[in-house]
Amino acid sequence: MVSFSPELLGLRIFISVIGIMGNVFLILSIIQTKFSRVKSFELFLLGLAVSNLEEILIVDIYDVVMRQVSSGSRNWTCRSLKFLTALGETTSILFTVLISVFRYQKLRDAHKRVNLPIFLDSLRSAWMVSGICVSLAILLSSPIYVLNLDEHTDNNTTSNGIGCPPDFFLCHKDNCPTVNRLYKYMFLLVCNLLPLVIITVTSCLILTVLLSQRSMITPVLSVSGSGQPGKKSKGPRLQRSTVAVLAAMGLFQVDWTLYLVFHLAFHPSDFHFWSEMEFFISTTYTSSSPYVYGIGNNLFSLKNIIKK
Repeated sequence: MVSFSPELLGLRIFISVIGIMGNVFLILSIIQTKFSRVKSFELFLLGLAVSNLEEILIVDIYDVVMRQVSSGSRNWTCRSLKFLTALGETTSILFTVLISVFRYQKLRDAHKRVNLPIFLDSLRSAWMVSGICVSLAILLSSPIYVLNLDEHTDNNTTSNGIGCPPDFFLCHKDNCPTVNRLYKYMFLLVCNLLPLVIITVTSCLILTVLLSQRSMITPVLSVSGSGQPGKKSKGPRLQRSTVAVLAAMGLFQVDWTLYLVFHLAFHPSDFHFWSEMEFFISTTYTSSSPYVYGIGNNLFSLKNIIKK
């Protein structure tokens, strides 16, 4: 792996700092509330922010660490850093799926359900599905420790003084072991393509519900608009929160579609700056999503900023 150019290094540091600040502030904004009063949606946001923060930090220190460790410990360090990167990435994706499904469940048949809770409204249920997400991410990331690393390490990798291939799946272009190839396509299918399909479908369903609700509410507001001016409807706040979720879903779809195309169509040996491209694609969502969710749910309000 070659050294960074000053421009790419500066841009990478800038994106990382922005991402760290956003995720840390989102975490602080949520945990300042007593856990007995934290709602399910805030718990899912907390899990997302923690996984985002972990991924950004691990990806940032990856290249630095791999240049400092001795050759004897590189194999273990390489696997551990790749495992932690995969863990943060997968957990972030799973919590995003959870947030999108939760928002759709809250909106679906809301006029019929009125104030009746859904399954994920229960804090116990929210903790349970959050634990399932983390456990599933650990399970999907663990095979990195058994992948073949040494047989396909090429001269370009070792000549740069780094005994860790730039490919996330430790797979050489011309001689990829079967277990590595199977893990690559399994990971891309389960952790990227399937969540991408779920979030795309969920986003379309949310848009459909919002459009139907708008067509139902507009005539009512035109009739009762002069009734009780002192009362504030909960509609705008819910609308803003839902728009934030949709915006984050759109960002997720763009980033992880590019990630899939990048990994399926190309190989690290095809690009001089493979790791930087992979970093910018994956980190765009982890760095910007806390701002989208925080602003949309009033967690990044001026009042909270002053408190911090």
